[in-house]
Parts: sequence; structure tokens; C-alpha cells
Amino acid sequence: MRNISVVFMFAILLLIGCTAKQPASAGSYTQISQEEAKKMMEADDGHVIVDVRRQDEYDAGHIPGAVLIPNESIGSKQPEALPDLNQVILIYCRSGNRSKQAAQKLYDMGYTKVYEFGGINSWTGDIVTGDTAADSAAAETTEDPEEMWANAIRPKADLVMSVNDKIYYPHLADNASAKAFFEKLKEGSLTVDLQDYGSFEKVGPLPWELPVSDEKITTVPGDIILYQGDQIAIYYDENTWEFTRLAKINYVTKEELLEVLGDGDVTVSFWLEWSE
Repeated sequence: MRNISVVFMFAILLLIGCTAKQPASAGSYTQISQEEAKKMMEADDGHVIVDVRRQDEYDAGHIPGAVLIPNESIGSKQPEALPDLNQVILIYCRSGNRSKQAAQKLYDMGYTKVYEFGGINSWTGDIVTGDTAADSAAAETTEDPEEMWANAIRPKADLVMSVNDKIYYPHLADNASAKAFFEKLKEGSLTVDLQDYGSFEKVGPLPWELPVSDEKITTVPGDIILYQGDQIAIYYDENTWEFTRLAKINYVTKEELLEVLGDGDVTVSFWLEWSE
């Protein structure tokens, strides 16, 4: 009789374990469906919805009540918008890539109730935007090709940069050089071997030449620079010169970049991640 009771209790415990939400991996956040996320959003439990995309993506449309904390801004310090380590946190991005990265970083930081539910591109709930009427009117009246590039073409794809298993989403500049870079990446991904130079940048040759849009600027950590039309550089420190800025990794420090780039040669890849 006792053996039957033990087996019965074991079966109950096994059933409970199988029906509970499962983390994405051991020592990780919890991945849930968007339907589960909707139900959790209905609870009055002090939860917070976190959008980890860029500011321009957030402005174009986000889930009601979501706070913006770009994935690139999440480092080792606790975000001010998330003061409670035990608060329920529901995280999304555009397609589900950045949200997974952000969720893991927050979990590693000590947050105990982190739930990731994918991308807004498959969200069937409400979405709020800014003044869409004003935006539409501006889009209809503009004839500037550069404005059309900034407002219409570029947001259809994210620029992605990979280095030593670290993924970044640099923000493309608004100039003819960045547009040409974008067009080249539409043909396929780019992998470049970079060498350290001057203790402020990693630089290497491009397989093709791009038009320059030089202006005198002082670089900051995260700047991705076109030099002489056929070289690309990632700056981790300041330098003032006639440069063309192609893109910028936002919310990154010199120390964080150096930790990823290392102190010698490094291989970096770029590609486009398209919206559906």
C-alpha cells in the first residue's frame, strides 16, 4: 500500500513539473507565448512591459504601457526604470532576438521574474503610436531623397554587427555613404578583419569602395566610420578628423567595447535583419 502511495505522489509531482512554465535554458529567464503575455498583462501585480528596441522603432509603434529600455543600453547596472529585482518583467522587441538577449542580461543581473515573449511583428494585441496623421502628412509632402531614406527605407531592416559572439544593432547614419553601405549589405553579409590602430580604433579594408560624406567630427565609443572610401573602422575612443560616420552603436562604453573587441586583431561581421 505504501509503495502505491509513493508512486501516486511521484506521478502528481511529475505532472506538476511538466505543466509549469519552462525557462529558456537552465539558469535563465522564462520564455512564454504572446497569449500568455496578454493574460499576465491583465493582472494587477505591478508588472512592467519592456520594449528593448531603438527609440525610433518604439516611436513608430509599441505595446500600450511599455517602457523603452534599448537592449544596447543594458549593461551591468540596474536600469532606473526597473528598481525592483522581484518585479514581473515582460520583454519584447521586433522579432524576438534582442528581447532574448535583454532577458538573459536582466536575469544575470539578479532579476527573478523575467519573461520574454518574442516580437511585436507578430503581436495581435493593441499597439499605440505617435501622431500618425502628422507623420503621414510629412511623408506625403517631403521630396528630399535623404529624408525618404531615413523615414521610409531604413526602418525596414536592422543593421546587425557580430563580433566574438556578441551581437550589436548599430543605428545607421542619415547620409549617402550609409545608404550605399545599406545597399551593399542587401547583396549579402560582410566579414572584415580589423587591426588595432592608434589605441582608439579597429580598422580594416572593405571589399568595395563607398562614396564619402566627410565632415570634421570627434568620434565616440561605438562610432562605425568610413575612412577614405574603402576602409571601415570601429572606434572605442575619441579622435577628431575628417570622417564619414556610417553608423553608431548606442549606449556602449569604451570599457564594454574593449572587452568584446580585445587588444589585437578581430573579425567583425555585418548583415541586415529584415522586418516582415
